[in-house]
Amino acid sequence: MKFFGRKSVAHEARPPLSRYGAAATTGDWPRSYEAQVRAGFVDNAIAQRAVKLVAESVADAPLAASTPDLSALVASRLLETVAAQLLLHGNAFVQVLDDGRGGVGELFALRPERVAVEPDANGWPAAYRYKVADRVTRLSPDGPRPDVIHLKSFNPIDDHLGLGCLGAASGAIAIHNAAAQWNKALLDNAARPSGALVYDPKDGSVLAPAQFERLKRELEASFSGERNAGRPMLLEGGLSWQALSMTPADMDFVALKAAAAREIALAFGVPPMLLGLPGDATYANYREANRALWRLAVLPLAGMILGGLAQGLKGWFADAALSVDLDRVPALADDRAALWASVTAADFLTPEEKRAMVGLA
Repeated sequence: MKFFGRKSVAHEARPPLSRYGAAATTGDWPRSYEAQVRAGFVDNAIAQRAVKLVAESVADAPLAASTPDLSALVASRLLETVAAQLLLHGNAFVQVLDDGRGGVGELFALRPERVAVEPDANGWPAAYRYKVADRVTRLSPDGPRPDVIHLKSFNPIDDHLGLGCLGAASGAIAIHNAAAQWNKALLDNAARPSGALVYDPKDGSVLAPAQFERLKRELEASFSGERNAGRPMLLEGGLSWQALSMTPADMDFVALKAAAAREIALAFGVPPMLLGLPGDATYANYREANRALWRLAVLPLAGMILGGLAQGLKGWFADAALSVDLDRVPALADDRAALWASVTAADFLTPEEKRAMVGLA
């Protein structure tokens, strides 16, 4: 016997309290990758700017390559796309296109949500299936010259695919978007509830259901919305208009949006000061925040991307090596100047040792 059957059914059938639907009241947010991208990157300014700030910084980082041909393959557009995919999805699949002469003609970043892993009997990836509509392309990751290079971030719950930052930021993105929708609704309604109709016939009677529904329809048709703002209202006997207003505390969604925005920035590793968010006293100025961005977010991501590409291209370039030239990064100029000053002041070192400490042959 199900003792709690009636209660559980009644609870599930309870209607949502919000006009935006049940998802807005249950605290849920999109779970699929495409829905998260639309809600986060497409519709949310904070998440989009955070991703673009890191991805564009990776693309603009000065490179040090073993050969000029290898440096020409790794274009800035490719690095920006791969960095954004790793931040959002956690995976980047770079297809190696043949130039027809046994060399590499181009590196092309595939959309990661279209790629499926095909494991072998031992559970290792034997192939990657890239599906576009009804067309499926099978790409091999094995051999000295693989068809595709798989770059992924750490994922503790999956053996084959990485874990992006978008899922961790989805809750804060949902709060930030909901606060924006709420503020927009308030502005459409003159930033306050217009008022209430009070029925007071002095004899204790109430409106009949038909009268109540007719009154609601007339209000929605003639007095609701921005087009009807300021229109005079004609009331029948027994009805009076009671003006209402919201307190400043009820209207203060700025703090809620700021807290959600800071959590979004935290998920993508961007100092909130660089996104123009208030109340951040962690860094003394923008220079310190920009240096923290490069040290904590840009350089680790760029190192993972460049190292993975160099490893995957060793079949074409035997001594392939890609890295960020730290001596040419403007954000690290202060660190470089401090290193040079300390090395110069070290009288107990020989000139050869000093050159080795600053990275010169």
